[in-house]
Amino acid sequence: MQDGVPGPLRADDPREISGYALRARVGEGGMGTVYLSHTRGGQPVALKVIRREHARDAEFRVRFAREVAAARRVSGYHLVPVVDHDVEGPRPWLATHYVPGLPLDAVLGAHGPLPTDAVLRLTGALARAVDAVHAAGVIHRDIKPGNLLLAASGPWLLDFGIARAAGALTLTTAGRLIGSPKYMSPEHALGRDLTPASDVFALGLLAAEAATGQHPYGRGHGLAVAARIAGTDREPPRLDHHPQPLRQLLEGCLAARPEERPAAREIAGMCREALGGDGGPGQGEFTCWLPDPVASAVARIETATRPRPSSYTPTYVPTVRDPMAAGRPRPIRRSPDREGELTARHLS
Repeated sequence: MQDGVPGPLRADDPREISGYALRARVGEGGMGTVYLSHTRGGQPVALKVIRREHARDAEFRVRFAREVAAARRVSGYHLVPVVDHDVEGPRPWLATHYVPGLPLDAVLGAHGPLPTDAVLRLTGALARAVDAVHAAGVIHRDIKPGNLLLAASGPWLLDFGIARAAGALTLTTAGRLIGSPKYMSPEHALGRDLTPASDVFALGLLAAEAATGQHPYGRGHGLAVAARIAGTDREPPRLDHHPQPLRQLLEGCLAARPEERPAAREIAGMCREALGGDGGPGQGEFTCWLPDPVASAVARIETATRPRPSSYTPTYVPTVRDPMAAGRPRPIRRSPDREGELTARHLS
């Protein structure tokens, strides 16, 4: 993959999963590989296939089933919806709507920090997504730049791999916390019970990094950064180089005590107010919101991932008489299932 454009399939990649023809590789991580495919109706989907070694791990299967359940429970603006899934098969998989965009960490690495207006729009949209997650009784627990896609239509939050119901016990494995250390809240880093305020802290970290390109707790190994986060009550991050009103918002999100942080819905309101009241969903909030170099990179991804037109052309289309059409012939319509079979064959 180059500049976020999905790459070709490798020799050992499957060509089809449960009827979905795989077109390209979107990405690969510790959990599995994500492929580009399409539904029978031609809508692009990102299909995450679990690694074989994980598929043989009963505990991992439980975690994956939890991810699917959490993702299906939530819906709202800027949340990538689940399209289909199979948690019982030999290779569990999850298909979501495909968003032609770039993860925030890739954008910051290639193009540098975002303008303040773009950061406020990003933060407001992410806050609305997080609010929808919390309204469903779920804590995301892994909000980080790699899980936020920037697209022409706005930012999109994805990946509920370690999401838990609000009030659940802290998730650990072999005595270690599960999550991204650099984007944990103080209570998460200290191994304490989590609340929706933990997601708000991570949201603040992400917004601060989007604005400067630097993590507010500095550089270093993930565990070293997590240790500094854990000590926020003694040494909070310096935010004086952030412009107002972003600074005030960040100070609230990054408060050491969870009860002192604003709710996600309040953050969305603060961003809207900072933007002069502009920006409710569906009001042109994300028209030309990305800097030109980022917008151009996203446009290349959109072009590369458009469905390919089928090369199938029938040599003969029989006709039948429609008694309601005054004797005029009309083509026989193929069933949706048959259309799906043809589409899948010619996209492979």
